[in-house]
Amino acid sequence: MLSDHLSHTARQLAEALDLPPREARLEARILFAHALGVERAWLIGHDRDPLTPSQAIRIETLLKRRLAGEPVAYLLGEREFYGRPFRVTPDVLIPRPDTELLVDLALERLPLDEARKVLDIGVGSGAIAVSLALERPRCRVTAVDFSEAALRVARRNAQTLGATLETLVSDGFDALSDRRFHLIVSNPPYIAAGDPHLEQGDLRFEPPQALASGHDGLDLIRRLVAQAPAHLESGGWLLLEHGWDQAEAVQHLLTEAGFMAAFSAPDLAGHPRVSGGRLG
Repeated sequence: MLSDHLSHTARQLAEALDLPPREARLEARILFAHALGVERAWLIGHDRDPLTPSQAIRIETLLKRRLAGEPVAYLLGEREFYGRPFRVTPDVLIPRPDTELLVDLALERLPLDEARKVLDIGVGSGAIAVSLALERPRCRVTAVDFSEAALRVARRNAQTLGATLETLVSDGFDALSDRRFHLIVSNPPYIAAGDPHLEQGDLRFEPPQALASGHDGLDLIRRLVAQAPAHLESGGWLLLEHGWDQAEAVQHLLTEAGFMAAFSAPDLAGHPRVSGGRLG
C-alpha cells in the first residue's frame, strides 16, 4: 500500500543522498505527489491505497533520477521564490531562499509611488526581475542574459505570473549601449573555477556558466562593478549577490569604482551574502 512505498522510498533517499530522516520523508512525499498528480495532503487520506502499475512506474522513474542526485526542482519543474512558483529547467539556476535578500534590499531602494528603471543582469529563471516587477509595478524592469534559453524561461515566468518585463540577450552590459538605470541588481556566477563543490549536490546539474567565474570567482563581479557606473543614474544603486567569504573583496571593488556607502548584508545563516553601493 501507499504508506509502505513511501516509507521504503524515504529510506532509499536517506541512504543514497545522506539526508536526515525528516527531509527524506518530505522528499518522498513531494515525489509521490508529483508523480501521482495530487496534493501532498491527498497522500495522508489515501495512505492505505494500493499503487497501480502505471503509478509505480512513474514514481520509480522520478526516484531513479533523484537517487542519481538530480535536484528536486528540476524533477518538479518549479521552485518557489518570494512566495511565487517559478518554472525552472536545467538551463537556469535553481532560485534559492538566500537570494530573496537581494530582492528585499532592492525593494528598500525602490519607492512604491515612483517609476524607476531597474536592470537585472543574468536573469536566469527571472526570479529576481519578476519579483521586483510585481512588487513595484510602476518600475520598468529590464532583464538581460547571454543565454537565450534562460531568457525563454524568464519570459514564460513573467507571462505566467503577470509581470511586465523587457528581456534582452546581452553579455553583461554589452547590448545596453548608453542606457542608464536607477538600480542594477545581479546574482552573478561567483564560485571559483575548480572549487570541489561544483562536483557535489545540486551544482552538478546546474548550468556551469552560471556558477563559476575565474580562479577566485570574482571575474564577472569585477567586470560588473567596473562597468556599472556608466549605466547608473546619479545616486543609483548596484547590488550584487556573492559568496559568503567575498564581502570584503566586493566592498573594496565598489569603493575603488567610486561607489559610496558600500555595505554588506547577511543571509539567513548570518553570512554576508549581498553587497552594494550608491553612485555618488
